Amino acid sequence: MNILTTFILVGMIDSYDSQFVTVELNTTPESNGGPSTAVMPVTAFPCEIHEGRVFYVVKLHEDEDAVIVCQKDAKDGQRTKEND
Repeated sequence: MNILTTFILVGMIDSYDSQFVTVELNTTPESNGGPSTAVMPVTAFPCEIHEGRVFYVVKLHEDEDAVIVCQKDAKDGQRTKEND
């Protein structure tokens, strides 16, 4: 049996409450199967949770656990006059 040892999944938050987050997950590159739906604990996310937030589930090495990496919001990356 072959087990997937390295992968990157692209996810988007659909909804959430105080304990759980419902997400859509896609493979990279996308496969013919389409997105999968998952329910994950809020504590799994190292960032602020909101609907539409994009994140990645990354496993780069066989002997390491997968980690969640949140995409930076556009507003977080913009410069303002206050920063200059």
